Amino acid sequence: MPRRTVTMLASTLVLIALLCAGVFIKVPYSEMGPGPTVNTLGEAAGEPVLQISGHETYPASGHLNMTTVRVTGADYRMNLVEAVYGWLAHDSVVVPHETLYPNGKTEEQSTQENAEEFSQSQESAKVAALGQLRIPVASRVVVASVQKDSPAEGRLHAGDVIRAVDGTAVKQPQDVAELVTRHRPGQNVAFTIVPAKEAAAAEKAGRAPTTTQRLTIKTRKSDEGDRAIVGIQAGTDHTFPFPIDIKLADVGGPSAGLMFSLGIIDKLTPGDLTGGKFVAGTGTIDDTGKVGPIGGIEMKLVGAREAGARYFLTPAANCAAAASDPPSGLTLVKVETIDGAVKALDRIRKGDTAGLPGCSAG
Repeated sequence: MPRRTVTMLASTLVLIALLCAGVFIKVPYSEMGPGPTVNTLGEAAGEPVLQISGHETYPASGHLNMTTVRVTGADYRMNLVEAVYGWLAHDSVVVPHETLYPNGKTEEQSTQENAEEFSQSQESAKVAALGQLRIPVASRVVVASVQKDSPAEGRLHAGDVIRAVDGTAVKQPQDVAELVTRHRPGQNVAFTIVPAKEAAAAEKAGRAPTTTQRLTIKTRKSDEGDRAIVGIQAGTDHTFPFPIDIKLADVGGPSAGLMFSLGIIDKLTPGDLTGGKFVAGTGTIDDTGKVGPIGGIEMKLVGAREAGARYFLTPAANCAAAASDPPSGLTLVKVETIDGAVKALDRIRKGDTAGLPGCSAG
């Protein structure tokens, strides 16, 4: 057998052996890729994504697509061949497993956390949208969660409305912590509350709650130091002037908040925000309308362009990463607030794209 043939055969066998070995070698990495995009103005699984009743709505054309990222599961371990392929591929990113699932987070824990963040993002999206339209939204301070084996366990419950602490009215969740920590560990603190069941019944009946309770709870020392705590997390609950439901399954995390807000605004105002254009985007949003950063921006850009988007609303904090290698034909638009996003859409609708705030890699 000629030497050249022997060499080629040996090289091929070595390559096959390396590939076989690579399949069995597990590496501590996970993969991110473009996930599906959903038009917030359209339907998903046969029903409208945004369902609004009790207020006049208007037909909306065009696209305001939220974007997602597909990730490998917490229990899945990539092999070396998959990792190398992912590193070389343009439409995926390989990252350390710890980046996606820190501190050994399980699949179940990650799913639960994403569901909670998604639910909160929907609430903030509604508040921000109605705020932009100057439609008042009532809010109240509630018990968001109760720590297990804490002084408050069994006394306070998630959903209880906190009216006052030690007789001082509370207006923001941070007021609760401030008033509790005025005490020394072991001292009593008095809560004036509306029980969750009474608050829910009153809201359903369209009346103000009539039942309040005063509870005295002994504080204890926090695990981090000498600060007094009772073991609750206070939060904000909103009462909307009319029902707004967001119907979208199998999606988690907070990054769709901006696009939900814009979809709600479009549905509640005459005309089209987009002028019929295909706009996609991402970004968290808080109750005041501030747009925050998200993860996986590169993959969301790819998914948006593949779906047909021509413009992408990009959180300012993600602009540099997005501009480093944007897909061809996709215009990046920097946004910092819901108001800025609405103004950018106004320019897109009018064709005045030269004045759009862009993203730069520097």
